[in-house]
Amino acid sequence: MAEQIRSDGKREQAVAHRMRIDITEENESRDWAERFGVSEQRLRDVVAKVGPMADDIERELAREP
Repeated sequence: MAEQIRSDGKREQAVAHRMRIDITEENESRDWAERFGVSEQRLRDVVAKVGPMADDIERELAREP
C-alpha cells in the first residue's frame, strides 16, 4: 500500500528534518560524522561551508580526495 501524503505537509516536513543535520545536538552530530566517515570537527566545518542539508554535505565530502 502506498504511503499517503497528508495535505498539511507534515510528512514533507518530517523528511526534510531527517535530512537536516543539527550539529548542536551531540548525538546527531556524532551519528552523522560516523555515517560520513569524518570527525565531528570536519562535519562542523563542512556544515559551516555548505549548510545543514545532508545531501549538500555528502556532495562536498565526495569532492575531497
